[in-house]
Amino acid sequence: MDIKDFYIREGEKPLDRLALDGGFCGIFRTIGCIGDSLSSGEFEGILEDGKKLYYDAYDYSWGQVLGRMSGSKVYNFSHGGMSAKQFYEESAPKFDWFDPEKACQAYIFALGVNDMSQVNAGQIEFGELSDICENEDDCPKTVIGYYTRIIHKYKKISPHAKFFLMNMPRCAGYDKPRLPYVDKLTEALYKMAEIFENIYVLDIRKYGPEYDSDFNRMFYLLGHLNPMGYIFTAKMVASYIDYIIRANPEDFKQIGFVCSKHEKSILGD
Repeated sequence: MDIKDFYIREGEKPLDRLALDGGFCGIFRTIGCIGDSLSSGEFEGILEDGKKLYYDAYDYSWGQVLGRMSGSKVYNFSHGGMSAKQFYEESAPKFDWFDPEKACQAYIFALGVNDMSQVNAGQIEFGELSDICENEDDCPKTVIGYYTRIIHKYKKISPHAKFFLMNMPRCAGYDKPRLPYVDKLTEALYKMAEIFENIYVLDIRKYGPEYDSDFNRMFYLLGHLNPMGYIFTAKMVASYIDYIIRANPEDFKQIGFVCSKHEKSILGD
């Protein structure tokens, strides 16, 4: 065994090495996955009458695959069609996703696609970096504002948890009206990581592969991923988080106290 395999190599990038067994994601015993259909293992099929069927198969979701890889308990705080606004105002209260009993040591955010569609439909404003407020109730009702509100809510539930914010991959032929907001969302995620403690960006757009025709042939099922695609995504997410932990070991040394009965006495309020 080469112990240096567990350390960051000089010049190593986030996805240079795949953590096929979940890697150091296993330090998190509880993980919450916040997202839309692609976080829910959604399959898209065509019925006999030509209409499409959309089915959230949570057991196939990349979050549950990651949980099986790492041995962690993973919550799917997600469903198809989700936007940040819908999550905060409707789904989380309805499905008890803000229940303190479901507090996690880590949260992985993968929102944005449906938000951009709603922006283009004139249903909501995307917002600006100034919408990332330090108080939950001060955040405007924009995409960035609602995203920040969700972070605030979970920081109140689990104040010492680690947050991993994922942007969108590079997709060949991606809907052009959404493209300006893809970059704006990435900028906002990095700003959130700058403003708040314990937040890290999973910049899949920069370090992940392009979702081109070969990728689609292997990993897509119409407009959503297929079973192989969700496993691929789980390995990519786990490897990126493993990289972050290896690059910042001091940040994660006390994760075992988070959500434990000793959290306040060791880590404070």
